Amino acid sequence: MGLVSPDYGTIFWMVLAFAIVFFLLRRFAWGPILSMLHRREQSINEALEAAQSARTEMSKLKAGHEELMEQSRAERDNLLAETRRIREEIIEKAHVEASAESARLLDLAKNQIRQEKNAAINEIRQQVADLSVGIAEKILKRELADKREQESMIRDQLKDLKMN
Repeated sequence: MGLVSPDYGTIFWMVLAFAIVFFLLRRFAWGPILSMLHRREQSINEALEAAQSARTEMSKLKAGHEELMEQSRAERDNLLAETRRIREEIIEKAHVEASAESARLLDLAKNQIRQEKNAAINEIRQQVADLSVGIAEKILKRELADKREQESMIRDQLKDLKMN
């Protein structure tokens, strides 16, 4: 018969050949193929689990990173606030010291002015005393009988004082 309509003998041999090939494949090929597929499935599952644990770990690390960033920001803000406070203290201290130094210099200048004023007053008193003594000497040296002469002499003395 032909290939399109096989007879019973061909079918028998085809089934026998198929059974032998099936047995050999099952015995030698399917076991290793199935075990290889099973191992591949396990490795894929392990990779998925590792990816999931890595994803979980990454989310933990991200949360930790965000927490560290927040702590860093808070620490930076604290440092800036502390720096501002210290700067204000230094400025205030410098202002107080400058005010104290200014007051000290002002007191020193006032004392110096007072001393110079007293020295000038003493010098003027000394000069007035010297002039008074000089005038008195001249008056006593000269006996003045007339009041007009006395006034004339005083005027002369005053003119001499104004010129000196």
